[in-house]
Amino acid sequence: MIEVFKWKQIDYHNRGEQAQTSHGYGRYRYSARDSRPIDNVTDTSYIAYNNVPMGVTHFRGRLFVTMPRRQTGIPSTLNYIDLRRDGRWNSSPKLRAYPDFELNQYNHSAHNLVSVYRTSLDQCQRLWFIDTGMLEYPNNRQQIKRPSIWIVDLHTDRVIKRFEVPETIAQIGRGMASITIDIENERDCNCAFAYIPDLINRKLYVYSLAEDRIWSFEHPFFNPDPLTKELNIAGQSFRWPDGIFSTTLGPRHPDGSRSVYFHPMDSYNEFVVSNRVLQHEPNAARSDHGNDFQLLGSRGERKQSTIHKYDPRTQVVFYNEVQSNGVGCWNTNKPFAVANHDIVASNAQEMIYPSDMTIDEEGTIWVVTNSMPIFIYSTLDPNAYNFRIWRQNVYEAKRNTVCE
Repeated sequence: MIEVFKWKQIDYHNRGEQAQTSHGYGRYRYSARDSRPIDNVTDTSYIAYNNVPMGVTHFRGRLFVTMPRRQTGIPSTLNYIDLRRDGRWNSSPKLRAYPDFELNQYNHSAHNLVSVYRTSLDQCQRLWFIDTGMLEYPNNRQQIKRPSIWIVDLHTDRVIKRFEVPETIAQIGRGMASITIDIENERDCNCAFAYIPDLINRKLYVYSLAEDRIWSFEHPFFNPDPLTKELNIAGQSFRWPDGIFSTTLGPRHPDGSRSVYFHPMDSYNEFVVSNRVLQHEPNAARSDHGNDFQLLGSRGERKQSTIHKYDPRTQVVFYNEVQSNGVGCWNTNKPFAVANHDIVASNAQEMIYPSDMTIDEEGTIWVVTNSMPIFIYSTLDPNAYNFRIWRQNVYEAKRNTVCE
C-alpha cells in the first residue's frame, strides 16, 4: 500500500469560527418543518485530540473522510480533501466540510448531520451513508435524531434523498457503521438496494430506494463468535463483541443474482447469502431461513476483519485485517480456505487498525488506519503520526500473492 496522507492531529478549513460555508448552504432546501433546531444539545468547540477519522471514499479527485462524533469537539462529521487543491503538496491537509459546513451542524436543524461512520459510492455517481443520529460521548450517549439514510448526487452536491429509519426497525443508530449499495442495472438508478449491518443489534437492514421501504433480517450468523480470542493490537488487549460488521457484493451469477458476503467483526468466519433473498421483503419475517444463509469458511485464527470489498476486475475480495495491521485478500475463484488467503500489506507501526476500505471506479483501493485501540485504551502521542490514508491499484495489490 502507498501512503497518501498522514496526520498527527487533524484540522479543518472551517472549525465554525465564522459562518461561511465551502459549498453553499442553499444546495439543500428545507421546508419550515425541517428547520427546527436542536435546542438542548450544543458543541461549538474544536478539540484536536478527539478527531479520529473512520471512513474514506474517493471520487474523481475528491477524497471523502468521515469523522463520527464519538467525542466532543468535532466540527464536521462528513468531510473531503480536494486532491488537486489540498493534497498535491501537503501530506497532512486540512479537511473541508461536505457538502458544506452548515449541513454538518446538527444543532442548527432537525435534519442536519450528526454522526457518519462510512460512505459508499454507487455506479450512478451517488454517495450513500448512514447518519446514526447519535452523539456517542463517553458515559453520555444521546440519540438526538432518528438514524437516517442519505444519498447525495456527486455531480451537483445536492442531497437527493434522506430516509429516516423507523423506530420499529431500529431504536438507535449506533451500530449502523457501514453500507453497501446493490444496483441491478446502472441505467435504472432508482432500482437500488442498500444493505446495512447493525453490529450492536446484530441485524441486517435492507432498504429499497424504489419502494422507499426498509426491513430487517435476523440470523445467528450475525452474532459474534464466542470462540474467537481477544484482540491484541498495538500493545492493547481487549474484546469487542461486535456482530455483523461488513457486507460486500460478490460476482454476478448466470441468473443475474449476486452473492452477498458478510462477517461479524468478532469472528474469523465469512458467510454468504443471495441478494435475491435479501431483496424479497417477506423473507425477513420468516423464523426459519433454511439454507439461505451459509457458512463460506474461515480466514484462520486471529483473522478478524473490519471492512471488506469485492473487486469485479480481479474477482478478489480485499479486506482489512485488524490484528495484522494490514490488508488481506481472497480470490473468489478459489475455495474459501485458509491456504487461499494472503497478506497484501502489513505494518504494525504505521497501519494500526485499518477501519475502512473502498475501491473507486478506477480500480484503486483506499484504506484509512486510525490507531483506534490506542485512542480508546491508552493515549495517542500528539507528536506522532496517528492517522494515515493508503492507496493501491487492485492488480498491483494482488501481485505476488495467492490471490493472483
